[in-house]
Amino acid sequence: MNVIVLMNDTFRRDHMGAYGNDWIRTPNFDHLAEQSAVFDRAYIASYPTIPNRWDLATGRYGFPTRGWEPLDPNDVTLAQILTGAGYTTQLIYDPPQIGYHNYDYTRGFKTWWWVRGQHADPYMSDPEVPQPIGAQWHKVKSVEGMRLFRRNQGIQRYDRDHTISRIAQSAIDWLETNHRQEKFFLWVDMWDPHEPFDPPWYDIARYHDPDFDGDRVYYPPYGRANFLDDAERAYVKALYAGLVTQVDRWVGRILETLERLQLDKNTLVLQLTDHGHLFGEHDLEGKPGGQLGNLYETTTRVPMMMRHPDGLGAGKRIQGLAQPVDVLPTILEFLGVDPKKKSDGESGQILDFGAAGGEQEIHGRSLWPMVRSEAGSIRDHVVSGRFPAVVDGEQRQPGVGHLFDGWVGSGRVIEALTVTEEKWAMICSPHDRESELYDLAADPDQLNNVISDHPDRAARMYQQAVDALRAGGASDARLRPFLEDIGSEPLSDSEPLWMFRDDRGVAIAYPTESEAEAVGRDAEGNPIRKIEKTTFGKVLADDEKNLVFVHGQYYWASDLT
Repeated sequence: MNVIVLMNDTFRRDHMGAYGNDWIRTPNFDHLAEQSAVFDRAYIASYPTIPNRWDLATGRYGFPTRGWEPLDPNDVTLAQILTGAGYTTQLIYDPPQIGYHNYDYTRGFKTWWWVRGQHADPYMSDPEVPQPIGAQWHKVKSVEGMRLFRRNQGIQRYDRDHTISRIAQSAIDWLETNHRQEKFFLWVDMWDPHEPFDPPWYDIARYHDPDFDGDRVYYPPYGRANFLDDAERAYVKALYAGLVTQVDRWVGRILETLERLQLDKNTLVLQLTDHGHLFGEHDLEGKPGGQLGNLYETTTRVPMMMRHPDGLGAGKRIQGLAQPVDVLPTILEFLGVDPKKKSDGESGQILDFGAAGGEQEIHGRSLWPMVRSEAGSIRDHVVSGRFPAVVDGEQRQPGVGHLFDGWVGSGRVIEALTVTEEKWAMICSPHDRESELYDLAADPDQLNNVISDHPDRAARMYQQAVDALRAGGASDARLRPFLEDIGSEPLSDSEPLWMFRDDRGVAIAYPTESEAEAVGRDAEGNPIRKIEKTTFGKVLADDEKNLVFVHGQYYWASDLT
């Protein structure tokens, strides 16, 4: 038996037909869903990209103790275990950070291929490649990052020139040359549909207004969303939808190759993602951090499908709660790789992997009991969260996390944890901010905070968040914001800012004059804004929804009081 994992970064659950979308073309994912056990209640744990990969690789929850960090020398990965069990193990990836700066997520794979050129990959320097920005610079997360992306992508004349196409073709090539291997484990890790959103024109044309003549925002900043007008936001959504359709097309070609080589008869296929992406929900864009980093269903609830070669669970909609840590034990059970259980740990089982890694605590649980209808769920709640940038004065989010959109927001502001049960979700904020409770059955869009109506439930769910940190080995410094008020540092009314007004008259302010001048430009880079010195108090008094760009994201002025 073989296993293939198809990982697509930043794939919103509600943008797939199999999960109810009726306006985006995803025929290949939808067909896979018909053949698969489909998990309706799959939720992230550690967030975002690299922390998620750690959960997947180790079967353990990272968010209590670690953030955007390399594998630890003592970590034992799924690839190490399967290589030790005699499998041909292959990783094909295009997110640069998996192997970048010695992050070592290639560990354990016998062979691995890096498909170059995705996003912030320091790959191409050719100045002759056109590098259009597309929008006024204050609407672009990183102008230099966008230029690098354009250089990396080169001139995309054909569908096959795009990175998603090249990584999918690499997977097809590998399958065609390795299909006679006795047993293999193939992990295909695809960055798309992550931003910058740049699908072919014909995939964009399916979804955008042909009369739109505003800024083309391919790489929107994170934070408050009103730096875009409604038409521009609709165009960003159309770009993402087009990229989803392009991803579907190329993943479909991988799946067709499996069938053509008759590997579908002896290969388990898992479809995964690491998180969603906000497009104006809760007045937010992207993956904001700090006090704007609350993890709502749009971000935490993700697609997950599992196709068994014998059809086990095909077409079944599973309502039990699943998380990335469950992937490791699920694959091991399917392959009959059965590590010896030594004892129960704080939040999982201590297993002995022998020469592959010795004794390790595994937090995940096999999903097969739910697929076989032996259990309705394997847990009664899940916790999702992001490890802070700074804990007890120690910097724990390296700069490479910022480079790959993995971190924004003040390092002094601790983000909330999200606890999700069958019908409820709670944003469990540190003691210095308000928490939020939502009845998912009555309010799936999480628009009505009912925490004041259910104090006992809120207290119980908050304790679940604290218990998850403790069980995961969180330090006292990591726990402290959830046990006591550590205070906050609002901006002073007298804080100097430099601002300009956008085309709609919204004030956009920056901590320094040079920052305001750097982005007050049109799509071609020409200065177009009058910069004036002001204070935070004046920006707030003018309109509480005026924008202040600090810590790498947009805030409303009222967010910083």
